[in-house]
Amino acid sequence: FSLKDNDAQLRCALFAGRNRGYDFEQGEQVLCQGYLEFYPPRGELTFSVAFVQPAGVGRLGAEFERLKAQLEEEGLFDVARKRPLPAFPKRIAVITSPDGAAWQDIQRVFARRWPLVEVTLLPTAVQGPAAVTGVTEALESLQTETGFDLAILARGGGSIEDLWTFNEEMVARAVFRSPIPVVTGIGHETDTTIADYVADLRGSTPSVAAELSVPDQQEVRAYLDGLARSAEAAHLRRQRSLAEEAGRQAARLNRALPSTEAIGLHLARLVRGVDLCVTRILADTRARSESLERRCRALSPQATLERGYAVVQADGRAVRSPKGVSSGQPLAIRLAEGDLDAIAGKGTILRRRRTNRRVSSVNQAVLPLEVND
Repeated sequence: FSLKDNDAQLRCALFAGRNRGYDFEQGEQVLCQGYLEFYPPRGELTFSVAFVQPAGVGRLGAEFERLKAQLEEEGLFDVARKRPLPAFPKRIAVITSPDGAAWQDIQRVFARRWPLVEVTLLPTAVQGPAAVTGVTEALESLQTETGFDLAILARGGGSIEDLWTFNEEMVARAVFRSPIPVVTGIGHETDTTIADYVADLRGSTPSVAAELSVPDQQEVRAYLDGLARSAEAAHLRRQRSLAEEAGRQAARLNRALPSTEAIGLHLARLVRGVDLCVTRILADTRARSESLERRCRALSPQATLERGYAVVQADGRAVRSPKGVSSGQPLAIRLAEGDLDAIAGKGTILRRRRTNRRVSSVNQAVLPLEVND
């Protein structure tokens, strides 16, 4: 193709594999970058074009589009390589100027939405000669600074010259090499930089970048409340279901088992019969015991004594026959109501020497005793 103005024209060549610009058409005004080539055999001068941009975008605009096309071709903008943000980040690194409004806006958003997050500022200049080196070094420090879940690269609004730090290739490649997800919040909503294309997520402003980085505590609380209500409702439904199932199983069991009413009546009759038998046995045993007791009392020596008999002892042995004692031998006589001392003799009147308390009022008693020699 040829480039021409009102006074001259220049023969140009643009190869498909080299083109990093846009698809232009016949009659458009364009700005081309490239180099001149001279072909001596034919005496021809050709402009070998490397990059084409619409006319009027200026030097910075053309450089922006050139670098954007280059990095896109290298795959730095691929959606497939962009990493998801953690749902509940614990530590966030913020790369921005400590004196800028962006840092204050980010802190306010974190305090409102998710105050649990720990925020660390990696201070750097974001404008001027030292900005590119400072931002790059801050991003590179993430390689050794462990414990961060994500990083926010932020700057307030400004002109294209003010934001040019974030269009530098060095900064873009540092964002690409970050070991953790990077969220950008650079300029205002209409500002887009090369760093925004490389970052894992773009926020239209620093405040929006902060909002995208952390959850909203109000939404989380409402979500948890909903889960609690759902769990309670599910528990009640499960409880009712189990109760109904238990009732059905109990009914089936009752239908499968034989009737226990007849068995219960039979057992009750048996119990009553056992009670009657035990009562009779106890009564018979008591009657026999009382009868035996009466017989034992009737056969006891004391009962014999009470019928008027006496027990005569000589030398501690019971006298069974008069032949067992001699005349004048001391005798001990036991009566029902006391004891007597006596001396054996033939036709002798014996005087009483000892008595118990029941006959203590009697002064003397005589006991005729006939002893056969």
